[in-house]
Amino acid sequence: MGKRSNFARMLRDAYATPFAAVPPLIARLNGTKIFAEPCAGDGALVRHLEGFGLICTYAGDIADGQDALKRKSYGNIDAIITNPPYDRPLMHALIQHFTGIAPTWLLMEWDWAATRQAEPYLPFCSDIVVVGRLKLIPDSPSAGKENFAWYRFAKDHAQGPMLRPRRRTLEGA
Repeated sequence: MGKRSNFARMLRDAYATPFAAVPPLIARLNGTKIFAEPCAGDGALVRHLEGFGLICTYAGDIADGQDALKRKSYGNIDAIITNPPYDRPLMHALIQHFTGIAPTWLLMEWDWAATRQAEPYLPFCSDIVVVGRLKLIPDSPSAGKENFAWYRFAKDHAQGPMLRPRRRTLEGA
């Protein structure tokens, strides 16, 4: 799946978002209540966010015939929040498309920000919220080997990102 594992990648990078990814984001949403999830997969991220009181008004996935790149609006939302496919050309197209619709939070590998391919997108990234290692393959014998972060993109932002460390939550995450 990644540069440090020999697991075969899942079709369309359809990895369920583990709960551990969500508490660091919740602490940084600053008034976001209503969201869309255009790469919803099995719906795990929607369930986790709704568990914190957020409201999802749209959840779709390419596996269900909902092409996120063809959708022009998600209605009255505060943000798009999703765990996108990690295929770089597709992920970059999604960043551009979503940012034109609403402020967008994407769960991506932490190392992405250190690559040349990230350079065109980083000016529009306002926040990087550190998550750390995630176990994306539940039945694997070991913890995940990749570090992750939430990246917030907004079309009205052009100064580049602020690095936001994890905050301790009431749950201790």
